[in-house]
Amino acid sequence: MRRLGIIACFLVLATGPAYAQKQRVLKPGWNLFSPQQDVQLGKEAAAEVEKQVAIVDNRELTDYIGGIGKKLASQPEAGQFPYSFKVVYDKSINAFALPGGPAFVHTGLISAAENEAQMAGVLAHEISHVALRHGTSQVTKAQAVQLMFGLGGSLLGGGLLGQLAQLGAGLGANSLLLKFSRNAESEADLLGTRIMAKSGYDPVEMARFFEKLEAEEKSSGRSIPQFLSDHPSPGNRVKAVEAEIKLMPAREYSKGDTARLQREQGIVKSLPVPKKANTDFRNAGNPATARPSAQTKQYRSGGLAFSYPANWEIIQQGQSNEITVASREGIVQSNGSAEIGYGAIIGVRQASNSDLEQSTKDYLNQILQNNKTMQQSGQRQRSFQLSGAPALLNVFYSQSSYQGQREVDAIITARHPQGLFYMILISPEAEYSHAQGAFDQMIQSVQFAR
Repeated sequence: MRRLGIIACFLVLATGPAYAQKQRVLKPGWNLFSPQQDVQLGKEAAAEVEKQVAIVDNRELTDYIGGIGKKLASQPEAGQFPYSFKVVYDKSINAFALPGGPAFVHTGLISAAENEAQMAGVLAHEISHVALRHGTSQVTKAQAVQLMFGLGGSLLGGGLLGQLAQLGAGLGANSLLLKFSRNAESEADLLGTRIMAKSGYDPVEMARFFEKLEAEEKSSGRSIPQFLSDHPSPGNRVKAVEAEIKLMPAREYSKGDTARLQREQGIVKSLPVPKKANTDFRNAGNPATARPSAQTKQYRSGGLAFSYPANWEIIQQGQSNEITVASREGIVQSNGSAEIGYGAIIGVRQASNSDLEQSTKDYLNQILQNNKTMQQSGQRQRSFQLSGAPALLNVFYSQSSYQGQREVDAIITARHPQGLFYMILISPEAEYSHAQGAFDQMIQSVQFAR
């Protein structure tokens, strides 16, 4: 028996280092800011945010969110930043954390969570962005020369937010401090998994909540949940989290206090609507920043190929047959939601009819029902060939996601081996002359696999 005990002890000691070696090492990337400057920048940014959003003044709700946040932030992986947690009256599903620790949770997120672990998952994810210093790291990568030579030693002084605003990296639309890369999202998922696990929450609920948002995006067309607009999906989140859990010691996990969450959701429903509800400090930006470049990249997948502007990205959720092609600046946040304001939506859907004109008519009617501001442009439907297949072009006008502007929506439909191919080319009307060349090039480059 004594010998068995020694062997068991040896196995425990032997498996410990192996476990530690298997986990991916997560640490902050290249950064010209110090952690102290992260804290300073976060305080300045939080003060500006609170001038423009409606902070909820409800002690119970604030204590509830703060309690979850502090439990997560007390884990070693969260670092030593002075975290704080406040609730914002905003019906969009979102949360965000500023460098150094100030975090804000929308009431829409509280209402959308199915259990407390999902709420904790979003907070753990945001805490991870702070701990890994993703915001200031992104500013460093984008503005390295200006930071090193333009500002010089002035970064050591006060007014960091104002200085960053001069470089175009402040808190406005598409702020580098708040919009993250897919690699940063993957890192925040992994570190968030570890923080959740050590806090006793089931980490899989974090990934399940994010995938729930992705499913909502697929079913809603152009509208994107605001959280996904700021936090692009790295893909296969549930599998990635489950793989990370296998690398950690086995333990019992909880979905949290569901009854308490439901009570807080009831409080959210009863909150009085503040005068500045649903305002967004990240208002719609300048569409000129989303213009397509002359250089192109190639997309090839699932029997479809086309070229697209090199400064735009391919955004695809899960196994959907629809993709979005746009720059970050082309995804506009307005009135608590995010939409494609400058870019393209491309996909294949089941054809309602073997006749192209009838299938197109049915598809356009569906779009018009979902977008009440869309109207015919007056231009006649045009017939042409797309990758050797019959195709149609219809042009519409609608209200742009960019404030005070009208939008041009050029909708192309074509026969496709799997049904009806569609391409929606979207641009503010004032920008269409800049976009038309890139759009024409995208159309001409489309190829279907036969």
